[in-house]
Amino acid sequence: MDRAAPRLSRRRLLKGAALAAVPYALLPDPRASAQPQSADYPPAEWRPASTANYTVSDRPGTYAIDRVIIHVTQETYSDALAIFADPQKKVSAHYVIRSADGHVAQCVREADIAWHAGSWGYNTRSVGIEHEGWVDRPEYFTDALYQQSARLTAAVCAKYGIPRDREHIIGHYQVPGTDHTDPGPEWDWVRYIRMVNFS
Repeated sequence: MDRAAPRLSRRRLLKGAALAAVPYALLPDPRASAQPQSADYPPAEWRPASTANYTVSDRPGTYAIDRVIIHVTQETYSDALAIFADPQKKVSAHYVIRSADGHVAQCVREADIAWHAGSWGYNTRSVGIEHEGWVDRPEYFTDALYQQSARLTAAVCAKYGIPRDREHIIGHYQVPGTDHTDPGPEWDWVRYIRMVNFS
């Protein structure tokens, strides 16, 4: 036992010397992991997508934001977040809304370009909002989901001066060249646009 003590201290001494040789600027900033980023939309929880799944930008300085694109995940809420966090998937959206209670997660900063529309031109000019559910299962389009989504869309429209109409709040299926059908025929557009306008 007496022999182990000097070896342990020698090892610590060598580790300390090795760290001292690394320039301070290259060491990880302990504050970076201690302070999670806050969401652009205050009620949202910050759940970041992998940086491999979106393009860093400085919108609206680099690109004007003039659209909100409504999506349906075709996955559960937690699976959608996991997909956006997986660097192999090459897909993301700015926000994801949970069906049961309307909880909002932000995955990509509004200033950055999420890869959600399948069209670079539409990605650069829009905020993408995913809704938990499936296009053919209207039970996922709960009152809570509609309410929280409408509030979020109204806030985005107010922030960027986007008209609150069907020309500027569109479904994924309306993006030219897409093969997607979401949010699908069960999505109540009349109700949704009315809610956005009264939020």
